[in-house]
Amino acid sequence: MEMHQVRYFLAVARTLNFTQAADECNVSQPSLSRAIIKLEEELGGDLFRRERSLTHLTELGRMMQPLLQQTYDAAVSAKMLATSYRKGGVAPLRLALSSTVDMRLLIQPLAGLMEALPGVELKFFRGSAPDVASQVKAGDFELGLAGPLEEDWDRFKSWVLFTCPLHLIVHRTHRLANSESVMLRDLVDERLLGRPYCEVSSRFSEILAQSNLRQAPGDLLASDADTLEMIRANLGISIMPAATQRHEDLKSLPITDLDLEAPTLLYSVAGRQHSPAAAALIQLVRSANWKQLLAANEGTAPSL
Repeated sequence: MEMHQVRYFLAVARTLNFTQAADECNVSQPSLSRAIIKLEEELGGDLFRRERSLTHLTELGRMMQPLLQQTYDAAVSAKMLATSYRKGGVAPLRLALSSTVDMRLLIQPLAGLMEALPGVELKFFRGSAPDVASQVKAGDFELGLAGPLEEDWDRFKSWVLFTCPLHLIVHRTHRLANSESVMLRDLVDERLLGRPYCEVSSRFSEILAQSNLRQAPGDLLASDADTLEMIRANLGISIMPAATQRHEDLKSLPITDLDLEAPTLLYSVAGRQHSPAAAALIQLVRSANWKQLLAANEGTAPSL
């Protein structure tokens, strides 16, 4: 399989027009057609139904499209990285993070990036999910990590990296700390610290209302770090992602009747060319073993 065959296939898959795809790829239509026929022979089946005005992907073509797109993107990223390395410079990586994203989970991918590109310059932004969407949309930051965005912009391209269940976090002296799990009704009359910066907070509030529960008025904190410090001081409890790293004086409890999870997605803008660092990070986070990283992050940290 040659990379130009993959590029020709993706062009036809996008345009569903062999002539237009050939023009985009700057080759003659016969050359493009021969390359795709050879690719079909290698893959063992037709990728397109060739009709004069209704060319469309076959079932095999639909199956191959995301895989070949990923292959092509990886090859382009590798070429960009090699070019940047030869020139001795790498563009800064501008990454916008939601307040719900735990930086500890990104350490391994970032370490891999810095090992591959020692000269990379990191620039981070922290804010709400709408802030992340605005920064990425405006082009001030190349990539964003956040939960589901309310911004319905058709140029956003996203990948779900991982999804965490929500657990109850309490102090080890709390009355519920010795339980194996809890139910929402167990939280009646508790001081429940709110997380308004969380992307699923609206849905969570609806669930609480249906269970005749509410968050403590005024206790709307700005970050998970603040929320955890409040719980460590035994000034309340909170419902947070299970992977949130906790100190040994805190206890995490599954909530058996809470049907809600917190996904984290990577966002970029379709059609924009990424810097070598951003292209490399996309590959690193998409190939990361998130199950392992989440499990490691759930371990407790020593008290300070």
